[in-house]
Amino acid sequence: MRPTVQLEGKRVLVVGLARTGMATALFCVARGAQVRATEESPETKVAEAAGKLRAAGVGLELGGHTRASFLSADLIVPSPGVPFHSPHLVAARQQGIAVWSEVELAWRFLRGRLVCITGSNGKTTTTALAGHICETAGLPTLIGGNIGTPLISRVETSSDATVTVAELSSFQLENIAAFRPDVGAILNLTPDHLDRHASMEEYAHAKARMFENQTESDAAILNADDPALARFAPRRPRTFWFSRQRGDVRGAYLRGDQVMFREDGGESVLLRRGDIGLRGQHNVENVLAAAAAAHLAGAPAAAITEGVRTFAGVEHRLEFVADLGGVQFYNDSKATNVDAALKAVDAFPGRLLIILGGKDKGSDYTLLAEPLRRRNSVALLIGAAAEKISAQLHGAVEVEQAGALDRAVRRALDLARPGDTVLLAPACASFDQFENYEHRGRVFKQLVRSLEQEAENHA
Repeated sequence: MRPTVQLEGKRVLVVGLARTGMATALFCVARGAQVRATEESPETKVAEAAGKLRAAGVGLELGGHTRASFLSADLIVPSPGVPFHSPHLVAARQQGIAVWSEVELAWRFLRGRLVCITGSNGKTTTTALAGHICETAGLPTLIGGNIGTPLISRVETSSDATVTVAELSSFQLENIAAFRPDVGAILNLTPDHLDRHASMEEYAHAKARMFENQTESDAAILNADDPALARFAPRRPRTFWFSRQRGDVRGAYLRGDQVMFREDGGESVLLRRGDIGLRGQHNVENVLAAAAAAHLAGAPAAAITEGVRTFAGVEHRLEFVADLGGVQFYNDSKATNVDAALKAVDAFPGRLLIILGGKDKGSDYTLLAEPLRRRNSVALLIGAAAEKISAQLHGAVEVEQAGALDRAVRRALDLARPGDTVLLAPACASFDQFENYEHRGRVFKQLVRSLEQEAENHA
């Protein structure tokens, strides 16, 4: 039984007016709460959102936050982009004021079963695939969370029969209280967001909160091939693993060409490896995790096979864009950290022209040097992190400072030979030059298609 919360008459402060903040404010005011939204940006930057919220009866504090707004609230819901250690949030917690992430609030109203996916990399692909499998199985399925639609926006369409599959970030998990998924999975742990989390340890513990409130009736899924995850295996829920390398795990694993699932001493075949159309070994892991999650949510093996076979992939994740004269262009804008970029590089055996750079997140780019050197790569650097990346790759690969994405794409085509791959896998956040990684990926695709049009016009 989920704990309920009575919003009517409560003073709710929503911090941040991006997508999640907007959805949360409107959700709370519709349930009778006295909602105030506070945003650092001036009204000129959030005019459309401000107009919608005022029309709904939400009070606004724009152009900065005041301590009084935080200390006068009964409940504070910060957007994922608001740091956990923000002084105003710290002061509110010290006064005993509840500070919940949007997913904590949504979970208390959401109906049906909840499957949650987190990890440093692969979250979006695994979430989308698990949801696709559940839909293929005929289960009433909703997909939300960090994948695009806030979880709170799925409450109204949920039912007791619904399976909701949600992608969660460390930012969403660090502010939970009683939040408890029926099935929770952590895919991997590698350095990320160290510009926000004080340490890798703090980041890992935020992810591991996924299992904190689970009970014996719930299921936890972890990657048996990631040594960093072993110490986070929970005691209370039923624990399952997935593995490309081990055949002795309780959960999903490879046996020759078959993806198997072991549970309570019995084994079953979920699908064959040949059914996996996604590129890269890391995507085999994502399929294992998604298949395990969907199986535990009630999807039969036939639906898992069909779901994996018909899954087209996710935009901005190793997404094929075009072939220009034998040079293939791939968009992996979602590769926002070094480990994700390494997985993308590993998916291509030949020569790479890789576009790297953006906003640094405290990353170590030297890890890219040897894999890129082995592929005789050229690194085209953009954004604020370009100088740091250049220094850390110096001597290992050919490096060029492109500055902006348009120059990098054009220069990549100039340098490429038939059979080469041009790969956008920035290993950085996008916020120095773009709104988000989706915006960066869309611009990349537009630039490639413009070059494709130029080539057709000159043909």
